[in-house]
Amino acid sequence: MSENITVSSAPHISKPLSTRTVMIDVIIGLIPAMAAAGYYFRIYALILIPTCVISAVATEWLCNIIRKNPNSLGDFSGVVTGIILALSLPPSLPVWAAIIGSVFAVAIGKMVFGGLGANIFNPAMVGRAFLTASFSMIMTTWTVPATIDAKMPKIAPENMLHTRTQATPLWWSKKAIEDKNGAKIYNEQQFRATFTGEVGGCLGETSTIALLIGGLYLLIRRTINPSLPLAVLISAFIFATIVYLIDSDAYVQPVFHLTSGAMLLCAFFIATDPVTAPLTTKGMWIFGIGVGTITMLIRIVGKYQEGVMYAVLLMNAITPLIDRFCKLVPSGGKPSVK
Repeated sequence: MSENITVSSAPHISKPLSTRTVMIDVIIGLIPAMAAAGYYFRIYALILIPTCVISAVATEWLCNIIRKNPNSLGDFSGVVTGIILALSLPPSLPVWAAIIGSVFAVAIGKMVFGGLGANIFNPAMVGRAFLTASFSMIMTTWTVPATIDAKMPKIAPENMLHTRTQATPLWWSKKAIEDKNGAKIYNEQQFRATFTGEVGGCLGETSTIALLIGGLYLLIRRTINPSLPLAVLISAFIFATIVYLIDSDAYVQPVFHLTSGAMLLCAFFIATDPVTAPLTTKGMWIFGIGVGTITMLIRIVGKYQEGVMYAVLLMNAITPLIDRFCKLVPSGGKPSVK
């Protein structure tokens, strides 16, 4: 009898969907963001995205051979890891760094734990964290979109000029806190730029409309639970609103934080990772509120411009505790107590 029972790691999907189907949906949802990256950053996107995907898939294949495990490339989780990592990197990142980040993301962030379903942390964020800790300068060097300057010059933090075209929105929001001129930073032109994607930033985080289209696709397909992205965005918006009401001269308007940086990429594609997110709806709300709040704490209080990566990894670490606190109801219902 026991031989007919299959025991496996998460994700456990109750709907008639396979892991492969879920990952394909995520890839489709990321197509608008990849298209926007190609439009605004041209050759950089065409190089970085395939580099990360090929490196991630090759690393998973090699790890399976070393550990003598069955081939797991067919679930496309390695492809998703490569795409998300690429979209969270600066456009001008050297190819060798992208390869290192992808190898680390899959080998250390995923396969060392036992492969898909056994990893504790989001592999793409593990890879990005490693690159940020190891190569801080190239990870904070941004590129002017090709639609503004065909030469696409690289802009490092120390020589960013006072123009919208040569700094990321989050850099300006951090600068606004220091200069007490947050009200002057956010305007209609800046909002339009963050909405379309014509700003500096990581490959896949600049275009709000592209990320919203991809997120809406996942919601329509019911690939992700709407509780998690709502928890991330609502908590971040409330936090930003509170500080804005306290000092509107120093802090930018709340909606600026939702359309800038990796907030939407995180809400729809990173925090919703079925392996590293909580299992219950209640747990998802706790997890999402934690991600949104920690992100805003880092953005507003800390020195680092973006907090999504650290927020996700920190909340990944306590996901087992959240699952222990928010227990699933057994499929047969709660046992009766006599």
